Amino acid sequence: MLTLVISGMPGAGKEEFLEIAKSNGIPFLRMGDIVREFYAASDSADNEISVGSFADMERKRFGKNIWAKRTLERMTGDAFLVDGCRSMEEIRAFRELGGNIKIISIHSPPESRYERLINRKREDAPRNISEFDERDSREISWGIGEVIALSDVMIVNSSSLEDFRKTSANILKEVIG
Repeated sequence: MLTLVISGMPGAGKEEFLEIAKSNGIPFLRMGDIVREFYAASDSADNEISVGSFADMERKRFGKNIWAKRTLERMTGDAFLVDGCRSMEEIRAFRELGGNIKIISIHSPPESRYERLINRKREDAPRNISEFDERDSREISWGIGEVIALSDVMIVNSSSLEDFRKTSANILKEVIG
């Protein structure tokens, strides 16, 4: 199985990349969706624990690769895309599957990412720059910087949305064959 692991800081453009993959018939899972699903089934919300803090608690309780393990349980097919990898421990969990793993990371400047996070109006959007910086620090503490640094492919998302979509489609064609 070819597994494309998509990584990048929040707001970098991973969701747009997923849309391109979807339009090319590539199945995918968002690790964040799995985190939110487990969060909803827990009592964390009742205890006013944030989704990010819950994800961190689960990593401490079950190991840094817990979200990769929970994602692996749902993967099928010859090629699969996974969004939201945060650590090399998670990459190693995917490699245990025995398939061909390619890491594709998306980079975008912090000011662009902050604006995107605010504009998409999701529940977990930062309310201010301090919350944005705190979220970035948490992501980095999980090991996402190492994943990005060790990527097989790096996409820089700093121009137009149209350019990013074209670049993403071309990279998918190259990587998948």
